[in-house]
Amino acid sequence: MDKPLWTMDEVVAAAGGTLEGGPGSALTGVSIDSRSIEPGEIYVAIKGDVHDGHKFAGAALEAGAGLAIVSRPDESMRGKGPLLVVDDDPLAAMERLGRAARQRSAAQIAAITGSVGKTGSKEMLRHALSKSGSVHASVKSFNNHWGVPLTLARFPEDVQFGVFEVGMNHPGEITPLVDMIQPHVAVVTTVAPVHLGQFSSVEEIADAKAEIFSGVVSGGAAILNRDNPHYDRLLAAAKAAGISRIIGCGEHDDAEAKLLRVVLHGSCSCVQADILGEQLTYKLGAPGRHFVENSLAVLAAAKLLGADLALAALSLAETRAPVGRGERCKLHLPSGGTAILIDEAYNANPASMRAALALLAQTNPGGKGRRVAVLGDMLELGENSPVLHEELRRPIDEAGVNAVYACGPMMAHLWESLPDGRRGAYAETSEGLNDTVLQGLRAGDVIMVKGSLGSKMIPIVDALKRRFAEREAT
Repeated sequence: MDKPLWTMDEVVAAAGGTLEGGPGSALTGVSIDSRSIEPGEIYVAIKGDVHDGHKFAGAALEAGAGLAIVSRPDESMRGKGPLLVVDDDPLAAMERLGRAARQRSAAQIAAITGSVGKTGSKEMLRHALSKSGSVHASVKSFNNHWGVPLTLARFPEDVQFGVFEVGMNHPGEITPLVDMIQPHVAVVTTVAPVHLGQFSSVEEIADAKAEIFSGVVSGGAAILNRDNPHYDRLLAAAKAAGISRIIGCGEHDDAEAKLLRVVLHGSCSCVQADILGEQLTYKLGAPGRHFVENSLAVLAAAKLLGADLALAALSLAETRAPVGRGERCKLHLPSGGTAILIDEAYNANPASMRAALALLAQTNPGGKGRRVAVLGDMLELGENSPVLHEELRRPIDEAGVNAVYACGPMMAHLWESLPDGRRGAYAETSEGLNDTVLQGLRAGDVIMVKGSLGSKMIPIVDALKRRFAEREAT
């Protein structure tokens, strides 16, 4: 039998509180969602933006949770399973559980932040390390004040590697998270104008990303984008945090993880690089230059963490862009032809929007097909938002986009700057654009959908998949 993730005694000792309702069974996992609870998991009743998890603790226990961590027990919970009653917030109890998991672990750990590329880099590194040992990594984009402690609380004691994604949209958010993670390697993918509504300058964003260095363990390393204009600022911050091993990645002559040559294709990239003195040639299964640049940091991190570098590089041929961040889907049209969907709908900022448009440029339409960009507002950009949206016209021109479908009050600034020949359609909301996009799709088209999460571009992707992707099975 596999060793349980936690015993009841370990949870009580780590999280504190008073146990009610008996010893219970072995605890197999940790969850904050009663809807997906698995038998034996610990349910933590945290208070979210919309719901208080205490309302669902009873249902979680009825569904088989091995323990519920609560601060306000009531009759809807009692008698349905063991309760750990804590004096403070259950989220704080989960943080203590996460810290205990980190302290008992001998794993080599990486933490990744950056304005763009966090999730893709995390997935690449997870995959690369898996060829050398067992890996525990953040699920999806669990990178905030509850996602990081949840990922830590799920950390098995005997795993060999850990990969954590760390996000922020305000100053001071990364410091407490990385203090819990205590990574051996900290990666900053890049610094770009993201969340400018919360910062007065991009330099302030760089300083906030540099908080990740504060948690790096003694003797650890930092990996930075050598080609980013804020490299020197990050370098100084890493040194000030006491980090002496600092690796630069990119095309810069002084980069220790250096890109030597790249050939970009519509569905993959072929790369030659020098990673800390070892020359490698590898294929990258996720297309796009931004993935190539991040792969340098991934391979440098893999080597620093003690993984087999050759196996790590070889494994990158198997990687794919995550859902919502460049994932590709073939659409089967009623005419019998096909189109390609590039799903970039999870989030957007000026840097990631340019990367997505460059990816669209690398993908050749079939027959009489077009390059189509369906774009929603980039949010949290502050007073410069209208200009930052209008400035997308140049990368759209460079990508050879034939038709732009736009929605949202900020994208209106881009829409008004486009020539008539590139205007597909405009709507105030994504919902108003949905039917127009579906009806306008042609055989051979390559269609890329992107916008900030609040712009609600994901429903357009879902509608395209529902109407056209399922025809293959039919």
